[in-house]
Amino acid sequence: MALQLLETLKEAIVAYIGLSVPTFFTLLAVLIAFYYVVSSFFGSSDQHAHGSSRGYESPVQPLKPPVQLGEISEEELKAYDGSDSEKPLLMAIKGQIYDVSQSRMFYGPGGPYALFAGKDASRALAKMSFEDKDLTGDISGLGAFELDALQDWEYKFMSKYVKVGTVKKTVPVTEGEAQSSAEPSESTPCDAEADASKKPTEDGPSETPAVKSETPANIDADKE
Repeated sequence: MALQLLETLKEAIVAYIGLSVPTFFTLLAVLIAFYYVVSSFFGSSDQHAHGSSRGYESPVQPLKPPVQLGEISEEELKAYDGSDSEKPLLMAIKGQIYDVSQSRMFYGPGGPYALFAGKDASRALAKMSFEDKDLTGDISGLGAFELDALQDWEYKFMSKYVKVGTVKKTVPVTEGEAQSSAEPSESTPCDAEADASKKPTEDGPSETPAVKSETPANIDADKE
């Protein structure tokens, strides 16, 4: 059976290709060898190119562990907006500061939420606003839907990022408090002493003549 197939194959090669069987297999072997030589040449060049490109790639630096900052002011928080690569990338929600360095592609320079970094952006997140006037931690006047949205953001940050501090609250000074604090400064201890020193001098001239007027009367009474 095998011999019949072999004889049939030989007849087909001679009939359709026009070459003898030894010539056909020799040519086939040459083509296979040529294919392997060419493929190995291009394969090595590709590997060399990949290897050289990897050499130029900068190594990815691991993230630094979060540093606890405690209570800082809003002005101090601005220094952590991602402009300095040596500092962590921070963002605050409802006065709580979180380290978002692991999401630098979103909150870092050039990211879609970069304007929120280094700020307490509670109002902007609640309203999903990108306006400068909403980049504040003041959430007064927000509706129930906006407060719910802000709560969702807070839960997301609490579960994903590390809290590293709080924003120092500034208490506004009213006009009444400013006036009350300014009133004691108008009367100083020096002024009180000056007033006290003036009283004896004012009373002095009225008492002195009385003493002088009594002296001649006493002299006359002694003579009598």
